[in-house]
Amino acid sequence: MAIKVLFLCSGNSVRSQIAEHILRSLGGNNFEVFSAGTSPRGVHPLTIKVLEEMHIDASKAQSKSLDTFLDQQFNYIITVCDRARDSCPTFPGDTQRIHWGFDDPAAFEGDEAETIKTFRRIRTEIVSRIRPWIAAVNK
Repeated sequence: MAIKVLFLCSGNSVRSQIAEHILRSLGGNNFEVFSAGTSPRGVHPLTIKVLEEMHIDASKAQSKSLDTFLDQQFNYIITVCDRARDSCPTFPGDTQRIHWGFDDPAAFEGDEAETIKTFRRIRTEIVSRIRPWIAAVNK
């Protein structure tokens, strides 16, 4: 049976989307992966770009509201921003909560080259958290 994971962020625009797609790619059939936002804002175009650089197709990604998932059971709820952690409601079942706080690259102010570097840095940080987590969960 697949391990069901929900990545939660405020906007479901960058961090939770990147985490969802990377875990889906690296975790394979062992995971059923979703992401949502407390206040969905639409997927940032650079989110799709930095995932494409890893050969992950996120072109059909959509921001989803946390409300869509409130009645579902998950093995893990992973918040990727402090606001989502602080406002995360209770889910049914025996859900383990994890918090991985990442900077919001969408809030970065700079030129295009610096902005894409910030998105890549966050993507790398997310991969660095997900790889060992997959290994630990699959033991």
